[in-house]
Amino acid sequence: MSDFEKTPPDVRELLGKRISQLGLKLEGSPVERFVHQLQRELERKGLRRFRPVCYLTDEWGCPSGQPVIGVPFYLADPALARLERAMNDLEDEQEIMMYLRHEAGHAFNYAYRLYTTPEWRARFGPYNRRYRDHYRPVPFSRKHVRHIAGWYAQKHPDEDFAETFAVWLTPRSNWRRKYKSWPAIVKLRYVDRVARRVRDQDPAVSTGDFDITVEDMKVTVEQHYRRLTRQNGAAVNVALETDLADMFVTRGRRRKGIRPAWELVEENRLPLTDKITYWTGVKRPVVRALVERIARTCREQQLHAETGREAAYLVELTAYGTTLAMNYLTRGRFVQS
Repeated sequence: MSDFEKTPPDVRELLGKRISQLGLKLEGSPVERFVHQLQRELERKGLRRFRPVCYLTDEWGCPSGQPVIGVPFYLADPALARLERAMNDLEDEQEIMMYLRHEAGHAFNYAYRLYTTPEWRARFGPYNRRYRDHYRPVPFSRKHVRHIAGWYAQKHPDEDFAETFAVWLTPRSNWRRKYKSWPAIVKLRYVDRVARRVRDQDPAVSTGDFDITVEDMKVTVEQHYRRLTRQNGAAVNVALETDLADMFVTRGRRRKGIRPAWELVEENRLPLTDKITYWTGVKRPVVRALVERIARTCREQQLHAETGREAAYLVELTAYGTTLAMNYLTRGRFVQS
């Protein structure tokens, strides 16, 4: 867990503390202003009676059927945010609002029990459809909106609605123009119509049960991140030696005009992770673990890159990583045996 050693001293002091003992509160925290921004956006859309409760938990989420929004605990503390940036790449302001709008879509669906109506099912499908982590998206399908990276709206009818709501809610999204010729426009018009219909109505479900809260999180900060790293590392249990040896050169074949390949991968880890995540929809921590696995394999195999060919290597790495990630997305494994 070398990333722990790279963290500043004030962050390292937090590693041994239980999350439940950190006294984390959403009120007064750095993330509170984003919650207020969400509320203002809802008001501007006329949804003044819909006020989903937000709380700190282990990850972004909205418990099924409960109109409440879970916000990751690390966003409530600057030191924890720095640790998250080192371990998993911290969300920027735009991404935080994207996730909040998406989760607000779930909460709106549950608050007014839209998923129980025939009209909702006709637009999005059965709410009780099996929820699968590994689904087979149709890339670039115009039956679904594009909001969160990848093809997330295709994951489940509930996610389809949440993504559609988020696009509708986003200021200056110009959804009427952007989606004018898409079949997804029918879903956006449905959200717009329903929002106008219920704008003066109190939610049928005004509050709900929280999932795990920060007070329930008895593990230490270090235990939390070690668990996540094990999960993501287990997902990237794939042999890359042969492919990477074909992509790069060995030191024995050429000694001049070369540089360690792992350095090239590390220097470009962030954009590689960004683009592969965006175009595949595979969870960012898994993609980051894949890119780090590529770098580690290059180092262990002592592979090198020819200087002056960096752009070509990055194109090939992006295509390679995207192919592996799409295998994982649709089949649950990076490589089929």
